[in-house]
Amino acid sequence: MNYNKNPQNIEQHSFEIISQIIADERPDYRFADELEEKIIKRAIHTSADFEWLDILHFSPDVLSRITQALRRGCTIYTDTTMALSGINKTQLEQLGCQWQCYISDPRAVAIAKSQGITRSMAAVDLAAQDQGEKLFVFGNAPTALFRLLELHQQGVMTPAAVIGVPVGFVGAAESKQALAESDLLGIAALGRKGGSNIAAAIVNAILYHMRDAQ
Repeated sequence: MNYNKNPQNIEQHSFEIISQIIADERPDYRFADELEEKIIKRAIHTSADFEWLDILHFSPDVLSRITQALRRGCTIYTDTTMALSGINKTQLEQLGCQWQCYISDPRAVAIAKSQGITRSMAAVDLAAQDQGEKLFVFGNAPTALFRLLELHQQGVMTPAAVIGVPVGFVGAAESKQALAESDLLGIAALGRKGGSNIAAAIVNAILYHMRDAQ
C-alpha cells in the first residue's frame, strides 16, 4: 500500500486540507488573529470537527494573559492525566513551566471521600493551596470548573487564566457557560463538546505559536 509515512508531512497536509475546507465552505469566516486561528485549526485537526469554528469562546486579552503566564513559568493544572499527557512537556520545560494533576493524589482521594465531592473538585482545592501563578486546563470534569469558579468568587484563588472545555451531558455546557460569563479570563467550549484531547490541543497550539515566534 502506498501512503504517507512522514509525520511532519501528514500534519502539514492535514492543516492545508483544513484551511481549504474553511475557505471553500466558510468563505466569509474571519479569525480574530493568528493565534486564535492556530488554536481553532488545531482543535479541528484533533477532532475532525469544523464546529470548533463557532463554539470556542475567548475572553478579551485571554491569549496574551496565557502567553505571559507561560513565559513567567507558571504551573499548569489539569483535571485528568489524559489532558496532561497530551501537552508538550518539552516546550513547557523550555519556558520554565511546571505541571500538575492531583486527580490521583491520595489527599484528593481522601478529601473527596470525607466531603462527598468529586476527586476533580478535591484536586482543585489542593491546587489552591499551592503558591505561584496558575493556569488551569480542564477537558473532562465540569465539577472541577464549577469548583474553580466558586473558589474565585470566594476570593480564595484567581488563576492567570482557565482553559475550560469539559465534555459531556451533565453540567458540561453549564460549567463552560458560567466560565464565559464570569470575570475570569478563559477559553471556553460552549455547549456539550470538548474533551481532554481538545484541552491539550489548545495548550499545544499556544506553545507552538510561542516557539515559532522566537
